[in-house]
Amino acid sequence: MIKPVLHYFNLADEVVSFSTTRHGGVSKGKLATLNINPHRGDEPSAVAENLQAVAAEIGVQADKVIRLHQIHETHCLTVTDEFFHLSTAEQYEMEEGKDAVVADCRNVCIGVHTADCVPVLFYDAVHHAIGAAHAGWRGTVQRIAQHTLRKMTELYGTDPKELKAVVGPCISLKNFEVGQEVYDAFSAAGFPMERIARMYEKWHIDLPLCNQLQLEELGVPAANILQSGICTYDNASDFFSARILKEGFGTIYTGIALK
Repeated sequence: MIKPVLHYFNLADEVVSFSTTRHGGVSKGKLATLNINPHRGDEPSAVAENLQAVAAEIGVQADKVIRLHQIHETHCLTVTDEFFHLSTAEQYEMEEGKDAVVADCRNVCIGVHTADCVPVLFYDAVHHAIGAAHAGWRGTVQRIAQHTLRKMTELYGTDPKELKAVVGPCISLKNFEVGQEVYDAFSAAGFPMERIARMYEKWHIDLPLCNQLQLEELGVPAANILQSGICTYDNASDFFSARILKEGFGTIYTGIALK
């Protein structure tokens, strides 16, 4: 079997948390090599082989890896044991149009697909619950990280003060150049522009910081938020970057599983 290369986050012994890299898979071209996203036009056989390898590496069954079909909104999928009694078609329908996912079942990996957007992982050690959110600039403006945390509080009783979070590989401030309309969207949404924006030739916005500030706003201690510090744009040979690859590219999968 192929040996996928994963970047692990040291959150806790009870969970495995990681981002896939571009190495150790079988996909070709701009999807090379470790793409497990079935929505990117990749060969289904390559996606399946990559998925099997990633699942084996993290110690779960391939059919217990949740893969959302994301649309830059804030809808959240709740995964329970009953989810796995559904048909494949029914599971696919539930994953459709979701940009976040939460769960409290073991040996299930939940996660999000990104390529410059921000992946955020959530871990509640008290209630043994996990979450993942895909925060592009639109999702960030809509505060998807806060929506996800609130969903965990609603379902599992998660206390933000006890939460641990990871902000995974994504595009950095210095490489995320935006137009005035994007700057205005963040400003209108009440973000502290003096902290999250910088003017170079054009405006640049700090997406990882924006998502951290959202969590802090709800009471998550800064010390509990791990910033990966990996810029996908600067490390596009190791992590997929939409701005580098332009089109037809694969995606990083950033996931978390309760053992």
